[in-house]
Amino acid sequence: MESFKRILNFSRLRSLSKKEENLGKKGEKIALRYLKKSGFEIIECGFRALRGEIDIIAKEKDTVVFVEVKTRKSNEFGSPLEAIDLNKQKQIKKIASVYISKKYRKFIPCRFDVIGIMVEKRGDYKISHIRNAF
Repeated sequence: MESFKRILNFSRLRSLSKKEENLGKKGEKIALRYLKKSGFEIIECGFRALRGEIDIIAKEKDTVVFVEVKTRKSNEFGSPLEAIDLNKQKQIKKIASVYISKKYRKFIPCRFDVIGIMVEKRGDYKISHIRNAF
């Protein structure tokens, strides 16, 4: 029983704190506004499959764009863009493949973009958008 309690406690440590979760949601809202202003059509947010999620799925002209959003308050643990490592990229590609197979019956051009958002203390923010990031 004691080891079971340790496992439960460990899993709680790995979950996001409310502050981190709220920061992430705030970043996604900022990214949505930015994409809309940039002429993207938003198709879906928070698509879940294979124990993962794609933050935003949008369309730019005839291309489906899978967007990963990372938000940070500081560079203490690396920039927002550095948080998307090779494993995360592979996971996003797998989830995108599930999405494409469910929604489209034919080939459709797609790409993977990354939006990094650095939130500053006064509520200002900086957006970095890398098109075709991986």
